[in-house]
Amino acid sequence: MQKSNARRFIEAYNQIDYALRVQHNFKRSMGYSDMIRRAVAVNYIVRKYEDDLIDFGRLRNAIIHRSNDDYIIAEPHDDVVIQMEKIAKLICTPPKVMEILNLHDVLTVNFDVNLKTVIKLISSSKYSNIPVYKDGTLLGVANGQKILNLLGKKIEEGQDISKYIEATTIEEAISEFPEGVTYYEIAPSDVTIEAVLDMFDKNRKLLLVLITKTGSMQEAPLGIVTPTNIIDLNNILENY
Repeated sequence: MQKSNARRFIEAYNQIDYALRVQHNFKRSMGYSDMIRRAVAVNYIVRKYEDDLIDFGRLRNAIIHRSNDDYIIAEPHDDVVIQMEKIAKLICTPPKVMEILNLHDVLTVNFDVNLKTVIKLISSSKYSNIPVYKDGTLLGVANGQKILNLLGKKIEEGQDISKYIEATTIEEAISEFPEGVTYYEIAPSDVTIEAVLDMFDKNRKLLLVLITKTGSMQEAPLGIVTPTNIIDLNNILENY
């Protein structure tokens, strides 16, 4: 027997309510609207669809009698039900980055190569972010713009740039990048699109998310997500 729109809507509502309480450890005593507003700070999907979720919470109260989900007094429109089910799917079973994006092999360099070699790699590979490893552990990320800024600083100091890039290792170079700015994050291979978008949304200076098996700095990289992927990731969510 085909489910009514109201039944489909209530089921999606209950799925969202349960999933957010479990994912973010919200108390059962917390009201739905309050939960949604709190979840905005920690969940990209909720932040993206906050207005819809608040409106749908009011609609839920309008289509059922009191707290009895079996006593339905109204039927929502098809488009409302479809949107509610879509949001429920995104919150309850969010797509994972590694399963969706076609991430390429990650180009890395060893800590002791000189800056000149890294600059050549960035130019020839067209990759602006190259992870730097030492004895299997991530030291940092050689970012093209940050290297350019560093070279500009050295020019202002009157240094011979040709000699500097020959004599300076990439480990030494990245150690001179400005402190206090988190420009990369590490995430496990099961990281969701929602989680990655949340990282970029909360940190406007974030340049990349490096994906490893468990999110450890002692693991080889499996893929890199950069701001250039954000449009694709949002399009995936829209069509999920």
